[in-house]
Amino acid sequence: MSVAPLFGLVLAGGRSTRMKRDKAALAYQGATQLERAWQLLEPWTAQRFISVRADQSGDTLRARYPQIRDTLPDAGPAAGILAAFDAHPGAAWLVLACDLPFLGRETLAHLVARRDPARIATTYRSAHDGLPEPLCAIWEPASRAPLAATVTSGRSCPRKFLIGAEPVLLEPLDPVALDNVNATHEYWSAMDTINATPAPLRIRVQYFALLREQAGRSEETLETRARTPRDLYDELRARYPFSLPPDLLRVAVNAEFGDWAQPLADGDAVVFIPPVAGG
Repeated sequence: MSVAPLFGLVLAGGRSTRMKRDKAALAYQGATQLERAWQLLEPWTAQRFISVRADQSGDTLRARYPQIRDTLPDAGPAAGILAAFDAHPGAAWLVLACDLPFLGRETLAHLVARRDPARIATTYRSAHDGLPEPLCAIWEPASRAPLAATVTSGRSCPRKFLIGAEPVLLEPLDPVALDNVNATHEYWSAMDTINATPAPLRIRVQYFALLREQAGRSEETLETRARTPRDLYDELRARYPFSLPPDLLRVAVNAEFGDWAQPLADGDAVVFIPPVAGG
């Protein structure tokens, strides 16, 4: 039996709703999650691609990589996997989610070494519930047709698909290697575990109404080690005589209303918005 070549796919098409910002752009250990996943795939794959929604293809982070665009709406990661098979039906796919900050090369080396091309997929058993981990897995060409049929029937969860597909299930080498980070509290927990010292960020801050009067300026660009809008506001309160507490303000990051706990990134534009009457 001929063995299908192994291609790599980074799933980077999510909407990051719970994180309040693009998870692929979050930096751990000096690289964005997308960059890190891309690098992890290199030793094991003949070609690599990132999976994106059509409306993401031109953004600054994703535009530098070879892309495969989703064609199925609202099918989640399964849409990315099926689009990859449509683009290269003769390949097997080493699929990685872009939100696995603890994943290391040893885990991927173990997965590739134990690949069984005769099975529908090779993957790890979750350290938390024992179920298949579909987003750090090798999907063989034979999985394409049954996965497509499952999605067509209205069931788009790749984990549930693998539960009934009898993949090769490996025991995890590292119990946290496949822990993903979807929400802000998970991000800060991961950062504390990794013990990364935050690099200085350049942030543009705009001030309106009472805050503009108290800061004596309408905007500035500053260097900060603040990790969140709340940290940044606390830092600014030590610099300027701001009288408004955070619970009376709204915060916007890059022209979108945000969360006080969401991660900041280099180059962000932040606006603290006081009440209309200025408090």
